[in-house]
Amino acid sequence: MSPTPVTTSELTPTGPSVYTWEATDEEVAARYGLRIERVARFDLNTSPAPPALAARVLAAGRFERPLSEYPPSDYRRLSEAAAAVYGVAREEILVGAGADEILDLCAKAFLRAGAAAVLPSPSYAMFRVLTEQRGATVVDVPRGGARAGYAMDVPAVRRAARDANLVWLCTPNNPTGLAEPAGAVEQLLDGLASDAASAGRVPPVAVLDEAYAEFAGGTLLGLRERYPRLVVVRTASKAYALAGLRVGFALALPSLIAEIEPYRPPGSVSVVSVTVVTEALKTPEEMQVNVARIAAERERLADALGAVGWSVGPSITNFLLVDFETPARAAGVAHHLLRSGLVPRTFGPGHPLAGQLRLTVRSPKENDRLIEAAADLAGDEDGV
Repeated sequence: MSPTPVTTSELTPTGPSVYTWEATDEEVAARYGLRIERVARFDLNTSPAPPALAARVLAAGRFERPLSEYPPSDYRRLSEAAAAVYGVAREEILVGAGADEILDLCAKAFLRAGAAAVLPSPSYAMFRVLTEQRGATVVDVPRGGARAGYAMDVPAVRRAARDANLVWLCTPNNPTGLAEPAGAVEQLLDGLASDAASAGRVPPVAVLDEAYAEFAGGTLLGLRERYPRLVVVRTASKAYALAGLRVGFALALPSLIAEIEPYRPPGSVSVVSVTVVTEALKTPEEMQVNVARIAAERERLADALGAVGWSVGPSITNFLLVDFETPARAAGVAHHLLRSGLVPRTFGPGHPLAGQLRLTVRSPKENDRLIEAAADLAGDEDGV
């Protein structure tokens, strides 16, 4: 039996998957006859407001370089700040325009036409898109279900990776909101290294997306010493609440960074982004407050939605996964929310989470709107 096909992108008849962009606020407002200020994004996993330090830096107007100039080619101050935060050497960091550019660079560096990349699915949609855009094949390995915490099947991933060039990993995983079980990633990496040694070949590169690591309170970055083919990806978009600035990092041993570096485009991270994110990394207190606030709101929101009968799964991230059992019911709930300007993340036909909605934890005011809409729906189930 072939693995379950998993994608939230659209597979075109003549080419690779392409990412389907979400509707803009303007498009949502126009479609549902709403004022634009009524649109609340529960679909993007972003924080509801940027840190105050961003306004201070912008108001001061003292940037890394004049806005008429390109940013420093080595992003030195930003790299040094990131190195201090993540506990690595500056030579172990590569800066990109968000985690997505970092993932794209990894695909360009390690995948060729005809290569294979293993994907424990469901996971982040861009893994599939980037693999297929390189002319490589995605080898899906279905995750366990909700009762198993959506954990990856380590033995199955290991077997699938024996002839692969790259393994995509994500913990905490998006869109399931949970981390891999303790020791699972280590077990997999040890297995990949052992299998490669037995076969007399170089192990596949493992790209580990840790975009939500700050919410989980831990990292597997230390594994790069045991598994030199590991790239850990971090971002300023989630916990730091700076998604609009598009800054991400690849963290790996210098030898692996050197393999990615030739694919890095010049000046893709703006002078403004470099300056603000450097300051955010050097003064992490606002990020820590944001993480604590979101954690508290996550529990409040989950409890309130559960109280009206929604089946809310556990989460250690800034989003919740709600199970409505069938794709039809999930679509009906999504339509109800959209009519109120509340935009959920949906999953297309054939996706293993097609009967579920992913909901970002927003501000208390926005979350209250979601709770109210859920309560209204619970009182009129026939309307779904």
